[in-house]
Amino acid sequence: MTAIADHEPQGVHQPKKAAASGWIGSALEYYDFFIYATAASLIFPQMFFPSENPKVAIIASLATYGVGYVARPIGAFVLGHWGDTHGRKQVLILCMFLMGFSTMAVGLLPTYASVGLWAPFLLVVLRLIQGFAVAGEISGASSMIVEHAPFGRRGFFASFTLQGVQAGQILAAAIFLPLAHYMPDTAFASWGWRIPFLLSFFVIVAGWIIRREVEETPAFEEEAEGDAVPRSPIAEAFRTSWRDMIRVVCMALMNTIPVVTTVFGAAYAVQAAYGIGFHKDVYLWIPVLGNIVACFVIPFVGNLSDKIGRRPPIIFGSLGAGLLSFAYLWAISIHSVPLAITFSILMWGIVYQGYNATFPSFYPELFPTRNRVSAMAISQNIGTTITALLPALFATVAPPGSQNVPVVIGSLAFGITCIAAIAAWSARETYRIPMKDLGKPNAKPMPVEEYERLRAKTMAA
Repeated sequence: MTAIADHEPQGVHQPKKAAASGWIGSALEYYDFFIYATAASLIFPQMFFPSENPKVAIIASLATYGVGYVARPIGAFVLGHWGDTHGRKQVLILCMFLMGFSTMAVGLLPTYASVGLWAPFLLVVLRLIQGFAVAGEISGASSMIVEHAPFGRRGFFASFTLQGVQAGQILAAAIFLPLAHYMPDTAFASWGWRIPFLLSFFVIVAGWIIRREVEETPAFEEEAEGDAVPRSPIAEAFRTSWRDMIRVVCMALMNTIPVVTTVFGAAYAVQAAYGIGFHKDVYLWIPVLGNIVACFVIPFVGNLSDKIGRRPPIIFGSLGAGLLSFAYLWAISIHSVPLAITFSILMWGIVYQGYNATFPSFYPELFPTRNRVSAMAISQNIGTTITALLPALFATVAPPGSQNVPVVIGSLAFGITCIAAIAAWSARETYRIPMKDLGKPNAKPMPVEEYERLRAKTMAA
């Protein structure tokens, strides 16, 4: 038995399969989630919330985006418990089916003109199911990859979960771009917007094929074989890990940067009531280009976090992205497409990835195997739920016709990212703690020299 085996799970192919499953599964599920976010900004104000006052329609539509996040803490409790008691693989397959079918149903909904108030009611119900389903995705996928990852490479392998999320955003926009550009506005508003939602049928099929091939993690199987699976992992998490759960809640507030980029930013740039006048297909390219860059940056940052630790990239990414939100919104306000693209790439594509690429390994490492999925899912989803209320808040404090929208919204965003940076600073470093000791408050990190020696041996193998 080698020194590496004393600390980490064995297996040559399963780490890669787990990373591929996390990447593709996250891409497919977040494709579903983000096509809704795009439609909520571009289409739903007119289709489901018609009003003589366009301000009311925008706020109502963006509020339904937040509704999906309201269901996430509930989903986190249910799916987190399932992942810690029945396994990581089972919860990921369940999440995929719930998300896929609810997204297809959105594409079949009648509009307000056809059925009146039933249209927004049904839309909200399906959004709640989406939010419930996605609550277990990142925590389940991250836990599976971390528990399969080879020694000293947890940050690199886990980062592919979030690279998949970025790819899902690219795919969502890639579907909307040609539709928005080539279809007549009346056809797009009538039935063209439904196409991305109905394509979720392929999400279900592809996700099932991929995820059934991944084995359960050695860490969870060891718990199950030893009859150590807790009956109530949620209660245990709150009893033993509540401090780290609070830290994760605060760090998860970094979701405010995607909100600024893809949700409020889209409404601010495109909706006629704001008077900026970006064309739909032009604006959609802004986050797409940022996401393309992010896909290259994420594995680099994940690998970097295996060398210098988890906290430095998260702190730098939080503060830097918060500051750049001012410049991004200012570029939109002066109707400068080149500047908006530049600042989107800097803020969203590069700097924010210091946080985004690192948290899939950092969060699971803060908690023990017994309650890892529950603790991460609950705390992360509470944080993201808070930020999901921001689009409606932003549209309320900076409605169409407001002055200094970049200053008002940028100040709010930067203040929130400061909270995330402080939470990361207060957490213990985890990258040199062996798998068997993760989640133990008094766990000792390996000496740097020994860690680097064993990591080099893993890299060579």
